Amino acid sequence: MIYLDYQATTPLAPEARDAMLPWLGGPEGMGFANPHSPHRPGRGGAAIVEVAREQVAALLPPGGRVIFTSGATEAINLALQGSGARRLAVSAIEHAAVLDTARAIDPEVSVLPVDGQGLIASDASIPEGSGLVAVMQVNNEIGTIQPVEALAEAAHRAGALFLCDGVQGAGKLAAPQGADLIAISAHKLYGPKGIGALWIRDGIDLKPLIHGGGQEQGLRSGTLSPALCAGFGAAAALAATRMDEDAAHVEMLWAHARAILARWVLNGSAEHRWRGNLNLRLAGLDVARLMSDLRNIAFSAGSACASGSGRPSHVLKALGLSDAEAKSSIRLGFGRYSGLREIEDACTRIEAAAAVQGV
Repeated sequence: MIYLDYQATTPLAPEARDAMLPWLGGPEGMGFANPHSPHRPGRGGAAIVEVAREQVAALLPPGGRVIFTSGATEAINLALQGSGARRLAVSAIEHAAVLDTARAIDPEVSVLPVDGQGLIASDASIPEGSGLVAVMQVNNEIGTIQPVEALAEAAHRAGALFLCDGVQGAGKLAAPQGADLIAISAHKLYGPKGIGALWIRDGIDLKPLIHGGGQEQGLRSGTLSPALCAGFGAAAALAATRMDEDAAHVEMLWAHARAILARWVLNGSAEHRWRGNLNLRLAGLDVARLMSDLRNIAFSAGSACASGSGRPSHVLKALGLSDAEAKSSIRLGFGRYSGLREIEDACTRIEAAAAVQGV
């Protein structure tokens, strides 16, 4: 099996796994203890949670605090609902976690358009009366990198808070500056599933969604898992040290993949893009048949969250693609643990399978 779905989830880094193991042990090591208990084993768990918090915070701007959540979806919900804003503006290509939550809060949510390259204009007009603007750093389907710093400034000039979905950029790119709230997820940066974080700029007050024991500074009640926190922290620390190396690796893989699939049309900007994402289309391609013919290559037709809906991607439609063009598109994602030989093998087989279809 060749894995090409890094936007859906990344492999767990060995360093993250090793950091988790002591906190998954049996009674002998006491790693199972509740980190909110006052006894010695509990304090040990609490200490590793705080180490992890500092490691995750190092990926984010200074002047804020990190609140651990179950993942980025919860972090986004906490940011949007907890902010108290009732008039929202979001980009047309946001993840469903932002779009669906925003529509639940504000059925008339303002949608900021993108151009044919999948980019929001840096001087986009923020609708009057907006209380919060949400724009992602890196799109999960097409990999485009948005001008979030300029958009954050525009939001602030309009008197609005700025939320950035930093899931696909965290650990890969420099943290988005100017944001008031940033949501990230461990399993998109080689950490474990089941944990994410919301970064909150100092001075920003949120109301909790989950009430109970008052954990996480009163913003997110519930017992934390030291194992998940340790894995998240280790993955974040590793990403910080490998950022340039990882970027150079995916740049090299991109060049080879693009050369093999040269006749395919690229969806989204080639310049303003994370190169670990290759979203391509081929007129007349039957994507379902392609995936069936290549069952030992794990790739997708878009977001894992929208998989199986049968609807064309809202992201590709926002670029101006027709339903047919959107449905003839595939997404290839690769990263730190992808090898050149397997990328070349997979792309060669994808090209050959498409040719068999006569497209």
